[in-house]
Amino acid sequence: MGQSIIDTDGLGALVQVLIGDGYQVIGPTVSGSAIVLAELTDAGQLPAGWGVETGPGYYRLRPREDDAMFAHSAGPQSWKTFLHPARRKLWSTDEDGSFRAADEETPRYALLGVRGCDLAAIAKLHGVLGGGSHPDGSFEARHRSLFVVAVNCTEPGEVCFCASMGTGPGAGPGADLTLTELTASGPADSHRFLVETGTEAGADLLGRLDHRDAAADETDRARTEVEAAAHRMGRAMPEVDLRALLAGSRDSTHWEDVAERCLTCGNCTMVCPTCFCTTTEDVTDLTGDHTERWQRWQSCFELDFSYLHGGSVRSSGESRYRQWLTHKLGTWYDQFGGSGCVGCGRCIAWCPVGIDLTEEVGRLAATAAAGESADA
Repeated sequence: MGQSIIDTDGLGALVQVLIGDGYQVIGPTVSGSAIVLAELTDAGQLPAGWGVETGPGYYRLRPREDDAMFAHSAGPQSWKTFLHPARRKLWSTDEDGSFRAADEETPRYALLGVRGCDLAAIAKLHGVLGGGSHPDGSFEARHRSLFVVAVNCTEPGEVCFCASMGTGPGAGPGADLTLTELTASGPADSHRFLVETGTEAGADLLGRLDHRDAAADETDRARTEVEAAAHRMGRAMPEVDLRALLAGSRDSTHWEDVAERCLTCGNCTMVCPTCFCTTTEDVTDLTGDHTERWQRWQSCFELDFSYLHGGSVRSSGESRYRQWLTHKLGTWYDQFGGSGCVGCGRCIAWCPVGIDLTEEVGRLAATAAAGESADA
C-alpha cells in the first residue's frame, strides 16, 4: 500500500492509540545491561540512543551518537515469549476429584519493533503451532489478536545473517505497519519514520495519526539504507544445500569437535525464536489434595528430551548438538517446508562458549567438498 511519514510525536501517538484500542504494547526497552522486550506505556521507553555490540558469546550495550530507537540487533528475548510462553498452567484437580481447565487470559498484544528475522520467525511458529489438524489453542488465540508494527533493519549486528537466510534486513509480509527509521542527517533534518501499511487494520490506525505523504528522496533513502544493510551482515550461512549437507554429514567427525566445546546448556534453543518444543510436569501441594499440570519449554539438549522406555536415545552431547542443527537447518524442510533458522544470530551471541552455527556449517561444507574432490 502507500508510503507515509510520521515524526517522533507520531510514533508516540501510535503507542497511545494502540493502548486506547485495548492492546498491550510490547517493544524494546533498556533494562539492566540489555535491550529487552517489555510492556510499553509510552514511546519514551524505547531505547533511543542505544545500540549493541555482539559477537560469539558476547553482548554489550553501547551509546550511539544519535537518538535512533530501533538501531540495535536482537537481544536475549524473542517475540516467541509472548506467543508461546515459557511456562503456563494447563489444568488442575482438587481433593473431590473435580477437574478444571486453566482459566488462561488471552492478552491482545501489539508488537512494536519486529524485525524481518523475527517477523519470519512468527510466521514459522504459526505454521508449526497454528497449523495441522491439532493446532495449539493458546498460541492461536494470541496470534489471532496480534497487531504487528515491523521495522526494516538498517543496522545489522555482528552476528546477524538474515540476508543469507532470506528473512531480512527488510521486513517481509505479515505486518500491519512497517517502519523505516530515518534519523536526522544534519541540523536542518528531522528524526522521522517512513510508514508502509500492510493491512486494512494498519491503514485504519495510520489514518488516526498525523502523517504526510513520503517524498521521493525519503523513500529512496529508506530503500538505500535497507539495501546497504544487507551487505553489512556480520555473518553469512554458506551457500550450499543445507538439507543435503546435513543429511550426508551424520557420521562426520566434526560433531565430536563441537561436542568438546558444547556445554549442552540449551541456551541456543531458549533464545531461538523458532524452537517450540515443550514438556509437561505435574505438581502437587504438601497434602496431595491439589494437583496442577504445567507446560514448559524443553530443549533437545536436555538429556531427558529423548527418554524412551527406560533410557535416553541421545545420551552424548555430540548426538544432541547434531540433532538440533540437523533439525533446524535440514529436516525442518521435510516437516514444515522450509528452514527453521531465520538468521537472527541469538544462538551465537548467547552461547557461553561462543559456538557459531554458521562456522560449524561452513566446516561441514568444507569437509564434504574435500571428500568429493578426493573421490573425483
